[in-house]
Amino acid sequence: MPLLDPNRSYSFSEIAKLKTPTDEILAEYGYSLERSLLNLRQYQGELDRLQERQSRLEEILPYLDLTNEQSRREMLIAPVMADLIHYTRAQLRIEYSIKVSNQLQGALDYLLRTTTNLLVVEAKQEDLTNGFTQMAVELIALDQWEKCPSVEQQPQLFGAVSTGTIWQFGILHRQDKLITQQLTLYRVPTDLEPLTRILIAALSSSN
Repeated sequence: MPLLDPNRSYSFSEIAKLKTPTDEILAEYGYSLERSLLNLRQYQGELDRLQERQSRLEEILPYLDLTNEQSRREMLIAPVMADLIHYTRAQLRIEYSIKVSNQLQGALDYLLRTTTNLLVVEAKQEDLTNGFTQMAVELIALDQWEKCPSVEQQPQLFGAVSTGTIWQFGILHRQDKLITQQLTLYRVPTDLEPLTRILIAALSSSN
């Protein structure tokens, strides 16, 4: 029996709510999963906003209601997105709707686009595990989306899932239909610098 009913539609968030192991969900779409502790490439240039951003986050965190999704999204994730635009001049789409099929459709929380694509998903209810599943399925949708660059132009698609204070990355290797889950977690504001450098690097190259 398939996990997904072929006769019904699913949004990305509905798939995450199934609370099914990520590898089994990805197998439904013909993709596989591996987990890795490999270091991700980091941008090596100057970060002229880093110290100011870190200070502001350290200032507000003691007073922020982290149980509120809107607070986490607006006060923790959105400022990082604003800095990425500053550093990379990426185009940002928020709650961007796409539909590839009835089982690959919904709104992408954040889609940043330069010559490459970067997907960022907020982990609902601070559930990083199911948030990663949702992000992985959204990467599959991007892989099959008609507006996505070709495999030759962008052989990998890069995604991140965030609770606001914790970030985790995934990479879809398009030729192999393989998603790599990076097991290293990055915490904000403690790991803001490596986090920012990884995100910039993802938008700076398709490799």
